[in-house]
Amino acid sequence: MDRKKVLLVDDSSTALMLYQMLVSNRTPHQVLTAKDGAEAVEVAVRAMPDLIIMDVVMPRMNGYEACKELRSRNASKKIPIILITTQGQEESIENGYKSGCNDYLTKPVNPAELLALLERYIGTGYTGHGGTQDQKK
Repeated sequence: MDRKKVLLVDDSSTALMLYQMLVSNRTPHQVLTAKDGAEAVEVAVRAMPDLIIMDVVMPRMNGYEACKELRSRNASKKIPIILITTQGQEESIENGYKSGCNDYLTKPVNPAELLALLERYIGTGYTGHGGTQDQKK
């Protein structure tokens, strides 16, 4: 079975490292990274990830703009996108969904919540009890 690809996007090296450790240690998925929305679009079009987890507030192109750009392209319009940000106000969440995201999380991110979303969109084998189980074929 091919490993699914998860694109993690954040301008914070610390946040990127934390998400990368979580996904790498708790799932069998391949992790790709980008530092801003513009790079995210480039990587997504080239690598065609199965899921994108992206911060909103970033330089060059923010998460909303990147989400809109990805939704406008035939090749990437169906990739699930989870936006993550410190902006938990109703207006920010509404803007996230208007940009085309599938889900929206606020920081600090609960690891179990993020893993549950990974399971929902691409499967992880995550049980919610601190471990993984074998993927059923």
